[in-house]
Amino acid sequence: MTALPDWMVLSPEGLSAEAYEALPEDISRRIEVVDGAILVYAAPRRAHQILARRLAHAIEYVCDDHLAVATDIDLRLRDIPLLNRRPDIAVYDASLPDEEVLRPGHCLMVIEVMSPGSVTADQDKPAEYAAAGIKHYWRVELNDHDHGPAVFRYRLDPTTGYYASAGVDTGKLKVSDPLPLEVDLIELI
Repeated sequence: MTALPDWMVLSPEGLSAEAYEALPEDISRRIEVVDGAILVYAAPRRAHQILARRLAHAIEYVCDDHLAVATDIDLRLRDIPLLNRRPDIAVYDASLPDEEVLRPGHCLMVIEVMSPGSVTADQDKPAEYAAAGIKHYWRVELNDHDHGPAVFRYRLDPTTGYYASAGVDTGKLKVSDPLPLEVDLIELI
């Protein structure tokens, strides 16, 4: 039997924010933490990574100087018990110092790219992002190369605290909210 690495041996309270921050980057980049429990994920497939990178680049191109775009970045939704997610794309306040933890109040939008290995794991994320107050959430589903991906856009309803549909796009994505963006979705793959 193989022993667990020290970083996976948890106290009854789970992994703390301090213990997470002390992890080596090569470990923290492969995990998410939900209620202190460590979730280890395999690296996404190339198509997933290519689409996320290209969409992030298109979004970054239209951002003003006050917004920044990052892929596969730590997002601290809660400290106790620790809830740390790694959205595929985050659009956030560019004035945030690099050494400061990214939190929901810094984020304008998060995007998750769904792939066969992430569908189950990604089902809880919209509710977590909405509860944290992130105004915009997009879910991108990879389809075949002929039809391209589908982008399901959601906007936080301030009355209910839940996401409401803001539209679904296939073929071309053309929006003005939260950013003016026009993208040929087929070209992303």
